[in-house]
Amino acid sequence: MILNLSLFLLLPLVGMATIFMIPAEKSALIRKIACLTVFVVSLLSVWFFSAYNSAVGGYQFIQNIPWVVPFNISYHLGIDGISSMLILLLGITSFAAVLISGGIKERVKEYYIMFLIAVAGTYGAFLSLDIFFFYFFHEIAAIPIFLMIGIWGTGRKEYAAMKLTLYLVAGAALALIGLICLYFATGLQTFDLVQIQSHLANHPIPTEIQNWIFPLIVVGFGITLTLWPFHTWAPVGYAEAPTAVSMLHAGVLKKMGAYAIIRFAIQLMPEAAHTWMPIIAVLAVVNIVFCGLVALTQRDLKYILAYSSCSHMGYILLGLACFNIIGLNGVVYLMFAHGIMATLAFALVGFIADQTKTRNIDELGGLVKIMPFVGTCFIMAALASAGVPGFANFVAEIMVLLGAWDQYPIQTVLAILGIVITAIYMLKAIRIGFQGPLPKRWEKLTDAETLTAKLPFVFLLAVLIVVGCWPSLLLNHIGSSTKPIIENIVSKN
Repeated sequence: MILNLSLFLLLPLVGMATIFMIPAEKSALIRKIACLTVFVVSLLSVWFFSAYNSAVGGYQFIQNIPWVVPFNISYHLGIDGISSMLILLLGITSFAAVLISGGIKERVKEYYIMFLIAVAGTYGAFLSLDIFFFYFFHEIAAIPIFLMIGIWGTGRKEYAAMKLTLYLVAGAALALIGLICLYFATGLQTFDLVQIQSHLANHPIPTEIQNWIFPLIVVGFGITLTLWPFHTWAPVGYAEAPTAVSMLHAGVLKKMGAYAIIRFAIQLMPEAAHTWMPIIAVLAVVNIVFCGLVALTQRDLKYILAYSSCSHMGYILLGLACFNIIGLNGVVYLMFAHGIMATLAFALVGFIADQTKTRNIDELGGLVKIMPFVGTCFIMAALASAGVPGFANFVAEIMVLLGAWDQYPIQTVLAILGIVITAIYMLKAIRIGFQGPLPKRWEKLTDAETLTAKLPFVFLLAVLIVVGCWPSLLLNHIGSSTKPIIENIVSKN
């Protein structure tokens, strides 16, 4: 087959090699090559998502090449309904982010090389069916983020890059310990996820061993997902990062944590999930309410979005603790919906900050009068974040809440309160920053007027609305993979 999953890794490598050979002063050519590379890979993600047969389910488009035979490590790629949706999310987000990156003026060559490394690493993590290669690509995706914030960020960029890196490295180290323990606990001495799943279906890891491996993996990858109280790296990291990095990390890389928890914790250790996930459900509510209240106090648009993103991850954590099909489907659906919404919102704030040189809502005001297109797009993104019907976020959050109600009624009520809090701080940001009188100093601002400038915003909004009005586009794929996971968890209860 000409179209295989390795193209997700090879094409960015070809793009990086091409950019590497181009003189740094030819920045326009470098941008075109980077945009073309990401565009082609994004089309590839759409093709594989469409080609995935949800009626058959399971892993498809398999590639398996032995690598380190003594340790049973192999270059093993494949997609199921969950990962096919996540590579689609990455394709959409990375294409929007590379278009937004036109504002980068310094060290353009290095920037796009780092960008392509991050994109390739993220694809590799979602495609890997070998635990070793998942972890390898997970780290490959994280390394350039540190450099991109430290070099092209704003404000306290060195502090933000260092804090983000320390937290994520600590989480990765904790998760690595858990994954190594998992490697030995299975008794197979292999990192192959498919073999491990097949073996554990009939020979589960003893419950007492599961119970101390499980929290290592959940907390380790939960730090990436901004699990409270380990979330504090994210607000400063997103606020000081260049716009495209905020889009890519909040939109996709953060979801890698939830994906890993599903794959390596819940799917492989269902008995421990019954023990530990009710505790995670409590922390999830703290995520939702606490981070929402902090967002309510912020005046910086990027900090509002950053704390909002941390708050919304609580719904994903709550859904993971549900152990029913509607809850887990809602989790995966929300990973996509929040990813698109966060990508759009950070892109809009980046555009506004480039125009006004400020993100403080008290210094803005009346922007919708002078920037009607961007202002309207931000209002729609805010409504999506608040869970207004018609957007994908509404469907996802309703599914999570319905899935959680029977098991966690108190947590569910508090999670609904989180939706109200979201609506309050988003409407406050709109009222202060976009409505009211227009200050004279903003009278010469320009809106997104060209097709190129409008394309990322229109594209992302269209995805949010189409998927929100036609949820079966994703749910058919998602359900084909979440159903076996839930059946396995229920059977172990």
